[in-house]
Amino acid sequence: MMRYEARNAIFAELTKLGMIHGTQPNPMRIPICGKSKDIIEPLILPQWYVDCKDMAKRSTDAVRNGDLKILPKEEEHVWFRWLDNIQDWCISRQLWWGHRIPVYLAKIPGVIDYPDKNNDDHWVVGRNYEEALSNAAKKWNVDPSIITLEQDDDVLDTWFSSGIFPFSTMGWPDVDSKDLKAFFPGDLLETGGDILFFWVARMVMMSLELTDKLPFHTVFLHPMVRDENGAKMSKSKGNVIDPLEVMDSCGLDVLLQKLKESNLTPKEITESCVAKAKDFPDGIPECGTDALRFAMLSYMLQSSINLDVKRVVGYKEFCNKLWNVNRFALGNFPEGW
Repeated sequence: MMRYEARNAIFAELTKLGMIHGTQPNPMRIPICGKSKDIIEPLILPQWYVDCKDMAKRSTDAVRNGDLKILPKEEEHVWFRWLDNIQDWCISRQLWWGHRIPVYLAKIPGVIDYPDKNNDDHWVVGRNYEEALSNAAKKWNVDPSIITLEQDDDVLDTWFSSGIFPFSTMGWPDVDSKDLKAFFPGDLLETGGDILFFWVARMVMMSLELTDKLPFHTVFLHPMVRDENGAKMSKSKGNVIDPLEVMDSCGLDVLLQKLKESNLTPKEITESCVAKAKDFPDGIPECGTDALRFAMLSYMLQSSINLDVKRVVGYKEFCNKLWNVNRFALGNFPEGW
């Protein structure tokens, strides 16, 4: 039976048995697929994991002994909090794109007649089909011609694929690659602190494990630019601040239209529109490049930039004062000064 029919049948059967003691509303969020509009329900499947304990220890040791520097230094505690408490990494993803996991389910007459995905002993690993076939023949001591292999449909976690980026793009695993010798390891990685563990730590762990080298010696974490309330900017939220609109000006109608095209709820759109209209009844005034740069620089002492456009407008006025002071001074200095 289809699951919806089965639920109704079970409810009807329980009712006949006198085991239903009443019903009541149960508010809940039901996940809906954006494309098919089907209800999304969890399905338990076997997953592949990577034991990260040794890789994590090498990565923390590299920071503690000074081989790898994280700037600003205050962010080191995030590195240690994640890696000192590392858990096994689930690398399985049920997506239509990505690097397929190089594991194969084996079927061998008289040895494995009914392959079971939940049985670890029925799987074999290989860089490609031929290597997996050879490994299977050795593992079960049979002729390769009687073995049938089926590769797992799962793909690697995106962070796994991007974790090998520093060297996989340079010709690795060919250790004699000219690009690998010339450009790996690198020197400085500059990125946002929000992916210190998700990407930076993975690159460090996997570079140490697969090449025995650090991918870079310094990590510089820049502040993240967020909206004035500290929320991460997202087109779906309608809270993205376009720097061009701040520099060149933007009408209130454009700001409100962006909110209406977002994925916010109708209530949130109404509230946001009221707030925008209150903050910028005439839209965002033209602030220019200098004012925006000045405002961004003034935020740089913070670990997170909660960008308030009104602050940029204030710096626009400040820059105007500097300009006027400069013109007044130059017009009153003696000749030849």
